[in-house]
Amino acid sequence: MFDSVFTAASYLADGMNLLFLLLGVVVGVVFGIIPGLGGATAIALLLPLTFGMQAEQAITLMGGVMGAVTIGGSITAILLNTPGTAPNAATCFDGYPLTRKGKAGVAIGAAVTASSVGGVIGALILIMLLPVAKSIILFFGPPAYFMLALLGLTALTAASSNLLRGLIGACLGLFIGFVGYDDLGGVTRYTGGIDYLWDGLSIVPVLIGLFAIAEMLKLYVDGGTIAKSGDMDSVGVSGTLEGIKSAFRHFKVILSGSAIGSVIGTVPGVGGTVASFLSYSFTLQTSKNKEEFGKGDVRGVIAPEASNNAKDGGALIPTLAFGIPGSAEMALFLGVLVLHGMDPGPMLLLEREFTIFVLILALLAATVASGIIVLLTARYLIKVTYIDTSILIPSVIVISLVGAYALHNSIGDVFAAAFFGVLGYLMHRFDYPRITLVIALVLGGLMERNYFQTSLMYRGDWSKAFGDTPFVILLGLVVVALLMPMISKALKRKTGQKA
Repeated sequence: MFDSVFTAASYLADGMNLLFLLLGVVVGVVFGIIPGLGGATAIALLLPLTFGMQAEQAITLMGGVMGAVTIGGSITAILLNTPGTAPNAATCFDGYPLTRKGKAGVAIGAAVTASSVGGVIGALILIMLLPVAKSIILFFGPPAYFMLALLGLTALTAASSNLLRGLIGACLGLFIGFVGYDDLGGVTRYTGGIDYLWDGLSIVPVLIGLFAIAEMLKLYVDGGTIAKSGDMDSVGVSGTLEGIKSAFRHFKVILSGSAIGSVIGTVPGVGGTVASFLSYSFTLQTSKNKEEFGKGDVRGVIAPEASNNAKDGGALIPTLAFGIPGSAEMALFLGVLVLHGMDPGPMLLLEREFTIFVLILALLAATVASGIIVLLTARYLIKVTYIDTSILIPSVIVISLVGAYALHNSIGDVFAAAFFGVLGYLMHRFDYPRITLVIALVLGGLMERNYFQTSLMYRGDWSKAFGDTPFVILLGLVVVALLMPMISKALKRKTGQKA
């Protein structure tokens, strides 16, 4: 194995191959920054260009894209409250408030460091887990998937400052997630006779509306600039250096986020969005001082960003070992493998070990290279937050709506983004948390699908699910998440009485 690692490293260091890697990194950062595009679009556009390449060169190019796209997406999430890719949505919750405080450099430095370190950890976990990939994937069944979705929903809802409003937001998110064609019953739900809604609402236009357009409406009402403190002329690297230090100061958060991202990434069909929200939720629940979360806590940036890049390592396990893509990005990458004569499956790990390590090292190098590029340009990127909103608002709205349209070339996505922009502004205006709506929307379909699969497995007798070890463990975590607010209040009351 070590011989293959060294051979792959020397291959990537070759001039032409290094050029392909850097090209993939630049494309990944750019497509990550533009809302609505992301890694899947970048891979789809680059796929025809790989026809005449060697298999390893194509793998290097795609590895560069996949390793860089989420770091690019974090930039707009932090600076403009506009997630460049869906997994970056969780970064908005604390990254953008830091920008509003004039600490965009701190947020960018922390995000880039967490992403780079998380990507390295994810690649190392991938190397270690490939030999036992089958047992890990088969460890999770429908009961565990259902409980995993329920855990992410209850943990974040219970942590809301206003439990009732958090629950209302979660219920609204579940309702939106259930719009469209019901795979089990074969009927359409809540479509109102609109053909566009038959396939349900795509997550990207919803996120663009809830965050990008809603924030632009808020800025229009408030006026001024995004950053309410600090001076544009004083913007430098000091903020990014402080962010890098903060990331290493909270290294436990990076480790937990990377572990969650790697584990969730191995579960086909779940994806990076769920991983980032679960990582954010876990960090929030396990933190002693939760008051600053949502107001500009750097840990709220570190946790999802570490998870975002670490999940790529986990997602490659089912893709390479069984040919089961866990996301649209991995499905397109699967097409790259097949196009170049590689048949995903257990034999691929034995017959093309060198190629697999080229991919792993390309991912690892891409996370580091994209991080360096973003840090070098951070000083100029941060200045966007000091541009007057009369210039910024129309530019961001146009780019956001174009990004929503480019996803499926559908005008319906544009109207959906506009609708959710108004809804997001109203939720902010009346202090309803958008985070619970988003997490419920992301997890609703997963929860419903696995609920019915579990019911069919056990013929409606859910008591049999207690024989499933992951189900029992996750159920215990759900109970702890629900009881945590009450336990926390009881401890505070007891401490106050002693004082």
